[in-house]
Amino acid sequence: MDFRDTPEEAEFRAQVRAWLAANGQKRNSADETFGEGLDDAAKLAAAKAWQAKKAKAGYAAITWPKEAGGLGGTPMQHVIYQQEEAAYVVPGMIFEVSIGMGLPTVMMWAAPELKARFLRPGISGQEIWCQLFSEPAAGSDTGGIRTRAEKQGEEWVISGQKVWTSGAHFCDYGILLTRTDWDKPKQEGLTMFIVDMKAPGVEIRPIHQMSGDSEFNEVFFTDVRIADKYRLGEVNGGWKVMLSTLMQERLSVGGNLPTDLHRHLIALARKCQWDGHPALEDARVRDRIADAYLQQQGVGLIISRGLTALSRGKTPGPEMAITKLVAAKAMQDISAFALELAGPEGMVGFEALGNDWRYMQRLWLGSPGARVAGGTDEVLRNVVAERVLGLPGEIRTDRKVPFRELAG
Repeated sequence: MDFRDTPEEAEFRAQVRAWLAANGQKRNSADETFGEGLDDAAKLAAAKAWQAKKAKAGYAAITWPKEAGGLGGTPMQHVIYQQEEAAYVVPGMIFEVSIGMGLPTVMMWAAPELKARFLRPGISGQEIWCQLFSEPAAGSDTGGIRTRAEKQGEEWVISGQKVWTSGAHFCDYGILLTRTDWDKPKQEGLTMFIVDMKAPGVEIRPIHQMSGDSEFNEVFFTDVRIADKYRLGEVNGGWKVMLSTLMQERLSVGGNLPTDLHRHLIALARKCQWDGHPALEDARVRDRIADAYLQQQGVGLIISRGLTALSRGKTPGPEMAITKLVAAKAMQDISAFALELAGPEGMVGFEALGNDWRYMQRLWLGSPGARVAGGTDEVLRNVVAERVLGLPGEIRTDRKVPFRELAG
């Protein structure tokens, strides 16, 4: 592994740092979030203004070709920008799906006129996109999609339900995976479309989370009509399109996985008193902090391995699945221990306990979802077992069965 920037990467990093220093707001603490104190409408407007500024500077879609509105840069430059921007207060998940998954799928599969219509408004933040894959009966097993699309003339009529759709409540468009043939095996009867999230028949219901946020949504489709020209890829070729969408996640290497949580534990352990002494003086507490450090160092080294591959023009391997597998559990364990440090008071909200506890409390509330979103622990273990360790693949008996029989 190479932990240093190449001269070209160092030059690009310096340019990014200078631009962010001139245009961004430096983060003062880990829990500082974009748009604090603003209502939803004002926060969205501020986020769009920041995205437009990034697009004008060329940093909104670094790896995209210049003719599509991007910078024509490398995946490593994209990662460098992410690393530097992490020190600033910027919009979080608002444009991540647009730039990372939705619009790249449009760029790869849509007709030229649709690319001309959607790409630049999406990059600049004028329009926001979501991804409509997961359903109540199709999460990790994406082949279980049941949302129905039936052809009527030059239109498709869509009926069904999606769930856990990030940002659907403020999105303008989405990429939608549907079932178009129930007599083919589950992975062969799917088709992808562009859907207008404000079209008649689209109903969005935000899901209230225990953290108090509503980042995810249920989305219901009742006889929603989509013209055939908004189809992405071939009819019943949606599985291939979907895989190309998920492949865009390779650019998340070295992104937003926290690797300094042990520092927060140390600060809280100094603050908490156990039997009249700082909790940090207890050997058991120091052991837990050491475990947290080692877990995060392991994740950091795997990330460095992926960054080295990107820097050399290669694609990170399947071993990158280990980063989420380890980091998501570590986030849950570390944040839970942070609350244990406070004793019974750890059950009290940070508003009463003090703002020092806000970051860890929010992390604790959100970390269970991190072990599900983007691939459950069980799915990632299968990836590591089969594709990294070379163990026999899981037996799958449903690959050639018509989906109609599986759906019952």
